[in-house]
Amino acid sequence: MRNFTFHNPTRIIFGKGGVARLGPEAAAAGKKALFVYGGGSIKKNGVYGAASASLAENGITVTEHPGVKPNPVLDHVRAGVEKAKINKCEMVIAAGGGSVIDEAKAIAAGAAYNGDVWDFFTGKAGIKDALPIFTVLTLPATGSEMNSGCVITNEASKQKFSAGSSRLFPRVSILDPETTMTLPEKQTAYGAVDALSHLTEGYFSAADTDVIVTDELVQALARSVIASTGRILKDPGDYNARASMMWSATLSLNGLQSVGYGGVSFTGHAIEHSLSALYDIAHGAGLAIVLPALFKRQLEKTGPGRLEKFGGAVFGTKTAGETIEAFERLFKKIGAPIRLQEAGIPASAIPKIAENAMGLIKLWGINYDRKTVEEILTKAV
Repeated sequence: MRNFTFHNPTRIIFGKGGVARLGPEAAAAGKKALFVYGGGSIKKNGVYGAASASLAENGITVTEHPGVKPNPVLDHVRAGVEKAKINKCEMVIAAGGGSVIDEAKAIAAGAAYNGDVWDFFTGKAGIKDALPIFTVLTLPATGSEMNSGCVITNEASKQKFSAGSSRLFPRVSILDPETTMTLPEKQTAYGAVDALSHLTEGYFSAADTDVIVTDELVQALARSVIASTGRILKDPGDYNARASMMWSATLSLNGLQSVGYGGVSFTGHAIEHSLSALYDIAHGAGLAIVLPALFKRQLEKTGPGRLEKFGGAVFGTKTAGETIEAFERLFKKIGAPIRLQEAGIPASAIPKIAENAMGLIKLWGINYDRKTVEEILTKAV
């Protein structure tokens, strides 16, 4: 096990009726909030009304910033930063899934900065301060409600980059499984793929593979995600399955999932970010395409050990090849694509995708060249 420092300051409020506690928690940060949300689903599932009432009851004035896209874009972030500054907002509140929370984080950082918020994503500037962030999670997937990172797409340059800072940990995140009851099947499926990807990225790129506690945690969370998703797709009203999925996805990227591994590489995400930047496909859909292809490459280069161990513990498989096949069967079963063509992406686009991916691969310090990325993508044809 490698040396590590673990710190996670986010306070989690979990369970039914949790949204009503938003106002009292946020009131400690001030009286003016920027309220960030997406396309309006929170108005249908009751989150908007409950959150707005709780904030009003606690004397918090809200400036709304709706319209966050599933892959949040830079222009909308910039507009949010401007709103926050003009209205002298003292905090940012996000109600939605990872995209909404990611944009809220970027706005919180941009509102405390005199330059362009994109500077944080290109490495031109570091995040030294940010407005306090409060979240109400409605889509389990990214873990953004309990981590310090965010991802934004620059539509002009076709770059989907990330930024991070300890300043971006939400102060409080409210996780009420009942807010997820009306999620479409596709979003449930893609959220599961995303959570699994966070677990496997570290597991399969670990510099130190003799970390029993983290391996056991990753394997247990993967089993929980898979079992919970199966139950949800059979019975969308299964509260305990929704609760297990929500908490599992949060734990899948709050730092614990890679403790002691050292040298963790998010190669699958770097390649997928290129797919969704160029083709605007759902992040989970892109990961379902990329991950099996990446596993095939890892089998060729590093051998079957980790794949066999993961597959045995999670799927009950015996060989590395069977583990990869189990991933593909799972993704197909829950309705996620596993080939580029299934997402409408032609094989002829592989060089363009690989070239775009190299920007993030270099920024993240991943030791892959364009030829290697092309080889991985070819396995997804």
